[in-house]
Amino acid sequence: MIKRQYGPLLRRQLRRFPCVTVLGPRQCGKTTFIRAALPAWTYLDLERPSDNVPLAADAEARLSQLGNRVVFDEAQRVPELFPVLRGDIDRHRAQRGRFVLLGSASPSLASHISESLAGRTAFLDLPPFRWSEVKSHPQGRDLKTLWSRGGFPEAFLERDDRARLDWLESYTRSFIERDLPALGIDVSASQMRKLWAMLAHCNGGVWNASQLAASLGVSYHTVNRYVDILEQTFLIRKLPPYFTNIGKRLVKSPKLYFRDTGLLHFFLGIHSASILDTHPARGMSWEAFIIDQLISVFQQASPTAQPYFWRTSQGHEIDLLIDLGTKKIPFEIKLHSAPTAQDAGILQQCMRDLNLSRGYLVHSGRQHYSLGNGVTALSAELILSRPQILWR
Repeated sequence: MIKRQYGPLLRRQLRRFPCVTVLGPRQCGKTTFIRAALPAWTYLDLERPSDNVPLAADAEARLSQLGNRVVFDEAQRVPELFPVLRGDIDRHRAQRGRFVLLGSASPSLASHISESLAGRTAFLDLPPFRWSEVKSHPQGRDLKTLWSRGGFPEAFLERDDRARLDWLESYTRSFIERDLPALGIDVSASQMRKLWAMLAHCNGGVWNASQLAASLGVSYHTVNRYVDILEQTFLIRKLPPYFTNIGKRLVKSPKLYFRDTGLLHFFLGIHSASILDTHPARGMSWEAFIIDQLISVFQQASPTAQPYFWRTSQGHEIDLLIDLGTKKIPFEIKLHSAPTAQDAGILQQCMRDLNLSRGYLVHSGRQHYSLGNGVTALSAELILSRPQILWR
């Protein structure tokens, strides 16, 4: 089993809050992570009738029987639980580390939390595998393996491409045909599948709902609703633009990225690492992969870190800008193995416009070195393995 690195963050949150809510896409390993991190806790799977029925019948009595240190998996299945949790937490406000909720960020779960548990629970977003977690595993031969296969545990650990593709096909069908209806989300399965595939070809582009709506033959409201569902379930990321008063007209629409490149490659028909080597979408795929990994690095270290991209109306663009409140860190992402100072021109322009002293060009090689004027070329493997070098 690959050990997840979110245990310290979970324990830190449990020391500060009575409840922690762990969110992430379906099949990203939430249950495995929690059962390994909290082996002595009582675990209830609310998709299982033997756990669901007693809680749904009388949530207050059942919660009293269970006591503290309880994990509720798929918590949105029992909406009666949330007001009871709120009352119990409020009666024992001094107690910390009592409950953990697991969910896939369904609208119903978000609604219950906002109505009942606001201010009473911390949040931990658990993504699929990160490079720092798999680099020592036999399957993690190099960063390209994780990039090519994606980080969903089942897909990453499959030993052959055929089995991995079968799993991804099953995942997408189950998500559309079973998970979404179970979460109370009414969508057309065929339209969702078509849109998801079309989004793969828009990966890394500025979001334009009207353009996709015209291609699908539906309203842009429908497209926005479907993409919101994919975003809320951690499968798509809308990366917002960064605004500041610098006297330039900036792009206002977000950029859209797949959060897992295994799913991206599945929809693009990139079924092996050798196909990825020559595919025209490989550059944007690499960008999506590094952006998602870097955002996880910063949000694990600083939950208030906010990710953006920076782009002027003239097309000058920086792939990722992390706002830590006290400082901002810009990143340009290249698939080159040895970028030069010429590759850092737009990064330097961004640094001048935002009055930043340092910027980073993340590349696919193995060396890190200065490119001058405050820009450092960083190996993606290095920065994702040892992110602490950014805190210096």
